[in-house]
Amino acid sequence: MAKTVSSASPRRSDSVSDEHGTLFDRIGHFLTAQGLSPAPPHYEFAFAILSAPDMPLAKAVARLTENGVRLTRRDIERLGGRVVDGAPLIQPSPPRAARADPVRREEVDTAIALVVETQQQVDGFARIVRTMQDETRGFGRDLARSADAITQMAEIDEIAQITSTMISRIHDSEVRLAEATAEADGLRAKLAEAQESARRDVLTGLPNRRAFEEALAARDTRAGPHCVAVCDIDRFKHINDIHGHGVGDRVLTAIGQTIAAECAPHLVVRHGGEEFAVLLSGVDLADAAILLDSVRGAVAAKRFRNRDTDTPLGAITFSAGITAIHADEAPETAFVRADRLLYAAKDQGRDQVCAG
Repeated sequence: MAKTVSSASPRRSDSVSDEHGTLFDRIGHFLTAQGLSPAPPHYEFAFAILSAPDMPLAKAVARLTENGVRLTRRDIERLGGRVVDGAPLIQPSPPRAARADPVRREEVDTAIALVVETQQQVDGFARIVRTMQDETRGFGRDLARSADAITQMAEIDEIAQITSTMISRIHDSEVRLAEATAEADGLRAKLAEAQESARRDVLTGLPNRRAFEEALAARDTRAGPHCVAVCDIDRFKHINDIHGHGVGDRVLTAIGQTIAAECAPHLVVRHGGEEFAVLLSGVDLADAAILLDSVRGAVAAKRFRNRDTDTPLGAITFSAGITAIHADEAPETAFVRADRLLYAAKDQGRDQVCAG
């Protein structure tokens, strides 16, 4: 069984090799490939990456830009860079969480924004309708009492008839308002369901990257400590290449569900591609690393088969990096550190947990 380790030497990135000639030429190539203008902050970011290809920053960029994918503004800022206002990324590629999903992240963000806006409008409409109902109901009661008094006066039968007609119309209005309220409540329920769907991964059924980011931001710092882990299935591309994407999807789902079950009640999400993220609350780093390593062992012990051909897939493993979220740092900083530790675990031979 692989052991949990605390550090490792990084591996050299293929994406920042010397194939583009001089450092100056490679910086220009990098800025062009990423759709960045030659502004000083962009140049400084590119120089930091390309002048030190063995450092963690270059490795993180290499991973994000695999297969020609462009960095997003969020990726650059999360890695310590800065995108100059007025010179944004040109047609940025979707972030990692969207690459393996049929819906682009930008479309999901737009859809969620529309859902939230619509829900706010529906809530406002429901409040107005309920207020109208309450006021109309009260007016109807007052008018009914007046009608009772009026009908006792034989000399004004005509007024009593008019009043009765008004009461009947008010009753009809109350019925229609009640129906409108019911429709508004039903629409609100459907919108809430849509919001929940936007935070769940379609393939695995697990929460998605958006849900993870929201949970990080909303965590109760007083209920700490908190740890964050990044898990990545080892050699997953090999599974897809040999057995097909259908088998790969089933393996991805099975491993994701296993990690979620073994880590319960902690939050486990599909963060993108074959990568999962875990937010552990109320557990210190040492215990969190032990828990995650036991999950790693449980996955490694499984034996998968292609159900179509009955061909064994052999042992499938994952590597992970885990770290504590310090009280004085942004959770994104801790996530980047966990991501680097994941690569350290990969460098040391995979199928292990690297904590730090």
